[in-house]
Amino acid sequence: MRGPGRWWRRKTTPEKVETYTRWSFHFFAVMEFFSVGLTSVAPLGARLGGVVLVMVGVHAVFCCVTVSRSVDWTRGRRPQPVRLMWTLAAVSAAVAVAAIGIAEHGPDGESVETAAGGVFGVVLIFSPAIIALGVRDRRRVFGITGGFAAGSWASAFALGFSALAALIMAVIVLVGGMFLAFTAAFSVWLLNAVYELDEARETRARLAVAEERLRFGRDLHDVMGRNLAVIALKSELAVQLAQRGRQEAVAQMVEVQRLARESQREVREVVRGYREADLATELAGAQGVLAAAGIECAVSGATPSGLPVAVQSALGWVVREAATNVLRHGDARRCTVRLRVLQGRVVLSVENDGVSEEATAGGGSGSGLAGLRGRLAEIGGALEARPVGKGRFLLTAEVPLASGPAPSGPVPAAAAVRAVSEVTP
Repeated sequence: MRGPGRWWRRKTTPEKVETYTRWSFHFFAVMEFFSVGLTSVAPLGARLGGVVLVMVGVHAVFCCVTVSRSVDWTRGRRPQPVRLMWTLAAVSAAVAVAAIGIAEHGPDGESVETAAGGVFGVVLIFSPAIIALGVRDRRRVFGITGGFAAGSWASAFALGFSALAALIMAVIVLVGGMFLAFTAAFSVWLLNAVYELDEARETRARLAVAEERLRFGRDLHDVMGRNLAVIALKSELAVQLAQRGRQEAVAQMVEVQRLARESQREVREVVRGYREADLATELAGAQGVLAAAGIECAVSGATPSGLPVAVQSALGWVVREAATNVLRHGDARRCTVRLRVLQGRVVLSVENDGVSEEATAGGGSGSGLAGLRGRLAEIGGALEARPVGKGRFLLTAEVPLASGPAPSGPVPAAAAVRAVSEVTP
């Protein structure tokens, strides 16, 4: 079971929903073959039952092919299988007429009529649901179901059934077909909704990154624009003064040098706000990103506001990498983050479920974790990453509390949206 398990875990959530939808309707065809195809052999005899079994098998094969082509059309991978749906309708009508003919003119016996009636009803109830997968307009779906019901009444009445008996059969086909056709339409709507939600989440992350880049660009423009303009003017003035042999040119170039160094300092401050991670902001950003991916994230323990700047920055990077791994590896449903202060050390633990076998076998040896170990080692910290239990993974980071001076004021917080750009795969 390891092979199928890995195959399923590799799929994204929309791909899992698509696979579930596809195979659910394939199961209709399988159930039709075994429930009314095989069971009709005994009451109808080997020859006549074999013919019915082949007809039901052909109908089941057409159903499976129609399901695959219709789902592919729904996702925009194939053209609409119009001819295939008409062929399935014709095959369904032929099997239904043959079943009615066997019930009226075949061997006598209640078991024969029961077997033929089962083939007739199941084929005409399942077929509208299968065809509905390839139709977007709900009115057409209801029209297809009504057409099958009307056709069942006409064929039954023409082949010798009374008007009342034919009407009862038509009502059964209509009610059953409507229910399964509605199920098919709802399944297609749900599949499209899941894909659209996944695309919207990715779009939101890309927009967040773009917005942060624009803000970074505005910050750099505000910092550098004025200083560069002044540097250009003073450089031009110094050139003119030097051409005239004036000593004031030296003073102007000294001022240009001072402005250039001041610009370098201000740029470093802007970049530092992006390179230093604020722990509270990173925790909030990780919660938001994981929640957007459908993963429940709970944060507990001590508050990070009073921790030294170096400790917050180091643990903030740990939160980023941990959230990245939760999103990229496995199919987690829950993630727990806990922050503790124990005997002069700060301990951050991140535990999640849904870890794939490949990630478990890796044992926390990825390049991202290796970089974190190096970053924490610089301030006397340590990082441990290991599987705990079946499908669970625990990442623990320890940092000395005296890794840096306590902040005298509020720590400059990086924008929460930066966490989205860092942890979104």
